Order: sequence, then structure tokens, then C-alpha cells
Amino acid sequence: MDLSVELSVDPKTVRNWMRGQVPHPGSRIALAAALGVEAEVLWPRLDATLPGAGKPSDLAAVYPRRSGITRSDWLAFFAAGRTDIALLASASDLLLQDAEVVQLLAAKSEGGARVRVVLASEQPGSSSSLRRLHPLMQAGIVELRLHDDAGMYNSIYISDDQLLVNQRAYGVSDSESPVYHYRRSEHGEMFGTYVNSFEMIWSASRENVSASG
Repeated sequence: MDLSVELSVDPKTVRNWMRGQVPHPGSRIALAAALGVEAEVLWPRLDATLPGAGKPSDLAAVYPRRSGITRSDWLAFFAAGRTDIALLASASDLLLQDAEVVQLLAAKSEGGARVRVVLASEQPGSSSSLRRLHPLMQAGIVELRLHDDAGMYNSIYISDDQLLVNQRAYGVSDSESPVYHYRRSEHGEMFGTYVNSFEMIWSASRENVSASG
């Protein structure tokens, strides 16, 4: 196979590649495809030298399934929050139907933390979640809002400098979907991206929430 013809490049360019010169990104993709080999195999050390490559600095862990995070893990996550706790979740989220979790959120608020919850409105299970949270909202302990489209987005859980994102995919239950765990870091970008997403949805959500939704 004549790679210069196959890739429409000068034969001298191909010779330089054979001597060890690393192709430009577009040529790397085309060359790897032509040879039927992954680019990482041809240039194994390249990823480590590319700006922005590798694991994001603020990504702490990835859980293949949400069901792999235990109830005690969730309680410890929220218990660590001292100033800012926030949840963007479907109204059927089992966390919000767990009396101990709701009591912990109330306790964190009474201890000085701001606790905010955005629920996707008109979803199965919404009445149960709202019944638990509505008295806390009325007492000014928890700030509660509803958003008509929130159920379409990833669930976001914030506890000060930690953040969990439950991915959502069509046909896959939340419990079987992966969860990404981020920690705020000086050079990380993804933590801030999800915090900004929560703030935009919070601003667009309805404040007047009744116990029935």
C-alpha cells in the first residue's frame, strides 16, 4: 500500500513519519485508519503530551453504576457539606424518599448550610418526595423548586467542594447509569461546568411549590 497516494500526501512526508516524525492530528487519524491500528498503539506517549489530554484534574472517581454507591456513602457525602448543598434530581429519586437523608439535609440547613433542591415536575414518585420536602420548604429550612424539563438532564448532587453527576441515557435506569465524582481543583474545569449548569436550572425553576406539585 502506497500511503502517500492513500492519504494524498507527499512521499517525503511518509518517509519522515517512518523516521519518527509525529503526524499532525488530522493525518494521525487518517494514518491509523489506513493501517487499521489504534492511534494510541502507534504513538503511545502522545496522549500524555497533548494539552488537555488525560484524566481531568477534578475527576476523583467514576462509578459504573449508581447502585454501586451505598446509602452510607450518600449520607457521608451530604454530611461533609457545611455551606452549600444542592440537588438536581428526578422527583422519583429514592434519596429524597429516604427519611434519614431528608433529616440530614434539614440538619445541615439548621447548622448553617444553604440547602437547595430542584425536582423535575410531574414525574412518578413526585408526590412522595414533595410530601417529605414541602414542610421543610414552608419552614424555610430547604429551598425547593420545580423545573418542567429537569428530568431530561443528568442528576447533579453538590456538597461544598464535591459533586456527583448521575448520567442519564435513554432506556437506562438511573440506578444502572454511571456516576462521575468531581472535586473542586485549581485547574479543573468540569466541576465548574456542572455547578454553572445547576445554577442556570435553579434560576429557571418555579418557586411556588405546593405539596402536590
